[in-house]
Amino acid sequence: MGGQVTRATLDSGTVRCHPLKPNMCSQVPNPMPLSFHAITKGSQIAMDKTQRRVHRMASFCNAITFTNRPVRVYEQVRLKITKTQGCWNGALRMGFSLVNPSEINPAWLPRFACPDLVSERGFWARALPEKHCEEGNVLSFWLDNTGRVFYSVNGGSPVFFFSGVPASEPVWAVIDIYGLTCGVHLLDSRMVPDEYQNHVVLDDWPMSVSCSDFDLQEEVLSLSNSPNALNSALSPQLSDELHFHSVHGNALRLLTEHVALRFHNRRDESSLVFTNRPLRCGECVFLKVTLRSSARNGFLSYGFTSCNPAHLNSNYLPVNPDDLLDRKEFWAFNHLTSPLLGGDIIGFRATTEGEVLVSHNGDRAYREMCVDSSTPLWMIFHLKKNIKQISILGSTCSYSSSCSEIQRSILTNAGSLSADRSLPRPQSLTGSTGTASSFLSSNTASPSAVTGDECVICCEQTVDSVLYSCGHMCVCSVCGGKLMEMLSPSCPMCRSPIRDIIRIYRSM
Repeated sequence: MGGQVTRATLDSGTVRCHPLKPNMCSQVPNPMPLSFHAITKGSQIAMDKTQRRVHRMASFCNAITFTNRPVRVYEQVRLKITKTQGCWNGALRMGFSLVNPSEINPAWLPRFACPDLVSERGFWARALPEKHCEEGNVLSFWLDNTGRVFYSVNGGSPVFFFSGVPASEPVWAVIDIYGLTCGVHLLDSRMVPDEYQNHVVLDDWPMSVSCSDFDLQEEVLSLSNSPNALNSALSPQLSDELHFHSVHGNALRLLTEHVALRFHNRRDESSLVFTNRPLRCGECVFLKVTLRSSARNGFLSYGFTSCNPAHLNSNYLPVNPDDLLDRKEFWAFNHLTSPLLGGDIIGFRATTEGEVLVSHNGDRAYREMCVDSSTPLWMIFHLKKNIKQISILGSTCSYSSSCSEIQRSILTNAGSLSADRSLPRPQSLTGSTGTASSFLSSNTASPSAVTGDECVICCEQTVDSVLYSCGHMCVCSVCGGKLMEMLSPSCPMCRSPIRDIIRIYRSM
């Protein structure tokens, strides 16, 4: 389940940006009980009269909520999960807002808290692991006096969540009733026990702010007008193991595994290209951009996905990357804010905190977007018409010390799938889109998808049902039943409306 990261306007018209009020007091005396904000909420949120219970009416998104008042430092926001729906991936997103929800137009709210809302100034949130989001679980999260956010499950030990929230300012809690989480009951808040108020967390991976991680000379780092000098300095220190995936849009062709060329006369075809494997923890990728001779500048879009490109069909990749946002995996896209000149070098790094840092020609890196870092992520690049080609110069290849052995194993296994298409399709660990399946399921990526042996939704059970009236035989009876529970069920292969699902039985 994914989402576009930068949202300046809404489809229905221009909406003024949310205000930040600099003169707010830092604390609220004698606070009223916590409840959900009655007005500012996602379009799919239904709320009871007490304003303590909410549920998502349909879909998997458009369910962002806020508390009715600011949350005090060390005050636990306590939530009980009252309903889940297993046909979605991804779960609850929790965090804080520096923006008073009463000053927000509900129509401005994006579909997703992560990555859309947190890309706006004054919002912080992160995805909770799916394993904690079971019906009946009581989740608590709070802010300490240094701006760190912690959570606990069923009264257990505190777990560090993320940091960077201004503790000296009033902040409202943000809860996104997302994915498999469908209903939440807001319980009475409590103050964190004294023994947890001095909980110490050491940063596993300090945020990189420049290319100095590569021990390059300072004078080379400042050569923003001399990318060739930066290229010469970088080349000996980068690994060439990362390259482009063989699955790419029809408007592109790969000159080499590291160079993607865009055809000039194919504007109505996809120009998407993926990395051959997921990025590793803290890995930095350097990309060189070449423009067409007639172009003065160019623009590049980039993104991240938990979907293995080997499971996509090149012939059905969309021209507009936003068409991928309704897939069940995590998809996030952003645009480089500054125009590119020929030969420019862009550095991308996704930190373990989910922050994506971008550096232009060796300048200081800035956070451009946030992604769900709990699952392996492939990079995506979208070449617009003035860009002739892009080249992966190389990447760093060291793991962050915060990567567990299990996560490293996941990353290694996920990366190998693109080389062996006979392996079964993996489930995303913390998916970020919510449709039960996708029209981009490849007819070539998985042999079982061709023979009809494996359900295209769960990728585990045998296909035993046919969809009426399109006739596709692609799901098991369990997933078919979940499809029919939706308001507007559609075929995962062709998106045709489903009128009925017929169980079939084979004679052999």
